[in-house]
Amino acid sequence: MVEHGKPRKAAVAAWVGSALEYYDFFIYGTAAALVFGKIFFPSSDPAAGTLLALATFGVGYVARPIGAFILGHVGDRFGRKKVLVFTVLLMGLSTFLVGCLPTYGQVGVLAPVLLVVLRLLQGLSAAGEQAGANSMSLEHAPEHRRSYYTSWTLSGTQAGQILATAVFLPVAAMPTAALQSWGWRLPFWASALVVVAAFVIRRKLEETPVFEREVAGKEQAKLPVAVLFRDHWADVLRVVFAAVIAAVSTIFTVYALSYAVNSAGLARTPMLWVGVLANVVALAAIPLWAMLADRVGRKPVFIGGSLGCAVLIFAYLGAISAGNYVLVFVVGILMFGVVYSATNAVWPAFYGEMFPARVRLSGMAIGTQIGFAIAGFTPTIAAAIAGDKSANWVGVAIFTAGLCLVNVIAVLTGRDNFRVPTADLGRKDSTGDRVPMTSPGGATA
Repeated sequence: MVEHGKPRKAAVAAWVGSALEYYDFFIYGTAAALVFGKIFFPSSDPAAGTLLALATFGVGYVARPIGAFILGHVGDRFGRKKVLVFTVLLMGLSTFLVGCLPTYGQVGVLAPVLLVVLRLLQGLSAAGEQAGANSMSLEHAPEHRRSYYTSWTLSGTQAGQILATAVFLPVAAMPTAALQSWGWRLPFWASALVVVAAFVIRRKLEETPVFEREVAGKEQAKLPVAVLFRDHWADVLRVVFAAVIAAVSTIFTVYALSYAVNSAGLARTPMLWVGVLANVVALAAIPLWAMLADRVGRKPVFIGGSLGCAVLIFAYLGAISAGNYVLVFVVGILMFGVVYSATNAVWPAFYGEMFPARVRLSGMAIGTQIGFAIAGFTPTIAAAIAGDKSANWVGVAIFTAGLCLVNVIAVLTGRDNFRVPTADLGRKDSTGDRVPMTSPGGATA
């Protein structure tokens, strides 16, 4: 039984922690698109420098599957809270140190090497963040509102993107010399302040009732990953392919920004504002989509969002290519702020409901992080597809839409467990058809 106030407290902690964690993660992507190609990868070919800088953004995703195995084990064996405290500390430290790095002009090849090492540490941290926060929120949530409460984690992620982009607005407006010498460091140094706040909040969290019951009954798996792949390998694979929908985010946040500024010749500041406004809209859209998913199921909302993104990516990149700022803003906000939010609102509950508590954090972490690792390299792949020709944006749009369709197929093959009680989630004999749901007012749905 859910104690009054606990679901909201867990959701707020997930929101704040994710916002601060992903502020750190996304300022790297913005810096990679705008600055890193020039100060860490100098080259006579600007396109090559940009490609290398975007590749370091993807490197953070390489570490995420590794971190998922490690932190998934810790979270399922020793508790969700330990993972959430560790991840925010590691992310804050590695991000602060990025701001302290010397440039290629100062120390040569050591500079990009250190940059890659710190990006790997960021990836390790991010691997356990969302899975830990989602598991915490889902296991504290009332059964008829699991999508709503778990969606707070993704609302926090969007808030982190807003902070990351907003911080770069005044920085990007600086003279080029100041921006490339010291201005780019300021957002990274700011992480020292936010990590303290996140640490204090997460230290006060209580462990979930589900996990505490497992501890009391000594039901934890000694090797959660072994149990996961023995009994739930198909669901892990399903999550991997479903999670590639994150390619929409990396294409929008990193590739499209780089393409607009470095290839299409659009101004930095308006393009940064597109990201800010789209994420502001997403803050309102995500809980609304989540509430709809609690009523009609996860799959219809998830699939609708994926198909919408597959269509709108053509309109967004086309608007950038045409240099039409009005269309860039309208389509960008519609695609990323409204339509993509449908997938973000649903996946935390949809994935978490596939697994029983004893392997839930491992299943979510490993599945999502492998999928996110694929998505993390999509800006690099997109840049390679486009080359130095602006007209090649069509190929990038086709590539992104194809990944959206992969997501749709993966979601279609899964069970919609939104009517299954929390205690029965992950049981092969549980079905939503036989479980009555009660509305907040107590009536049977």
